[in-house]
Amino acid sequence: MLIWAVWLLAIPPIFALGIFTVEALFGTLRSKPVAMSGRHPSVCILIPAHNEAAIIEATLERLRPLLSDSIRLLVVADNCSDDTALLVRQAGHTVVERNEPARRGKGYALAFGRDHLQAAPPDCVIVFDADCETDAVSIATLAEFCVGTRKIVQARYVLSADREAPAKVQISNFAFWFKNVVRQRGAARLGGAAVLTGTGMAFPWSKFENAPLASPNIVEDLALGLYFTGIGEAPVYLEQATVVSAAASEAATLAQRSRWEHGFLATARTHGFRAIFSGSTDPNQKLFQLGLHLLVPPLALLLLASIAVLLLLAVVGLLTGYWLAFAALASTVGAALILVFVNWLIEGRAWLTAGALLRIPLYLIWKLPVYLGFARGHKVDWTRTERAGDGAEAVPRD
Repeated sequence: MLIWAVWLLAIPPIFALGIFTVEALFGTLRSKPVAMSGRHPSVCILIPAHNEAAIIEATLERLRPLLSDSIRLLVVADNCSDDTALLVRQAGHTVVERNEPARRGKGYALAFGRDHLQAAPPDCVIVFDADCETDAVSIATLAEFCVGTRKIVQARYVLSADREAPAKVQISNFAFWFKNVVRQRGAARLGGAAVLTGTGMAFPWSKFENAPLASPNIVEDLALGLYFTGIGEAPVYLEQATVVSAAASEAATLAQRSRWEHGFLATARTHGFRAIFSGSTDPNQKLFQLGLHLLVPPLALLLLASIAVLLLLAVVGLLTGYWLAFAALASTVGAALILVFVNWLIEGRAWLTAGALLRIPLYLIWKLPVYLGFARGHKVDWTRTERAGDGAEAVPRD
């Protein structure tokens, strides 16, 4: 009975670490560029914006050179209490305003923007966050690939690298890159669906017009990816198109990670095993793999949980002499850490200095409140994140 109990304790982290390790292994090297059709479809860049007056003008100026007769811009000023809408109009762009405080969330903003586009729909809608930047090649590549393949496409989405930032910001940005690039590449090479990340998402109009957008889910992008994968329209990852978002300030990093990770964990808890079951019975390989992906918690939580279990297994080993489960878990932890280090050497040093890398143990302790908050059932809503260099409020709502 003791051996059974020991393995029941060890198997969950071993399983999650195994999935993480396989994705990381297959995602270690860059993807090859794919050929474009050369066609120039009509595109609408759709930006949901909530109280973005501090940065919206700069974003619009960055996007202005990308716009043309075939590429237009629509901003949804969603439940704003500042001058976001006014600033967009003054810059000469189209903006629609939504005021429904009882229906908060990015999904509602996207649905509102879609309603406005119904009168003259584009071939492709690219969802773009108000703090992001990209380039003309990435927009054209996203649109051409999206319309040419008739698939939902997710661009390479990373946070801006700042090797001068505090260590916990660097580590958070590195973890974000690892999840959105390394694991995305790995999942794609294994034949799985791309995980939608909320910005840099391109939709053929035929799919966007019927998508279940209006949702309060704070990770509506993840839920949307699950929906489309479940109906056989799995999103694909396109690494040669890139979207970059400003990193959160040091004060806001914990709040930002709380919002993202609480939303991910809640969706994973609700849909992870369901996706695995549905994917194996339909069958739907991409849904099955996406379900497996959801069973891997954020890296910091995965390491914290694995270390805690390792300590318990070490105590059992000292008391009973049974070390097999400890050795199995220690091996999977070691393999995962080796792949994280290899990827850091290859590409990750752009986000994380060697000095900051050594502070990862302190970062894990710093992240404990995020997971304790989730365990206590704290709820976070869609709020604007404070970026480095601005003064916006960034406290999630509990």
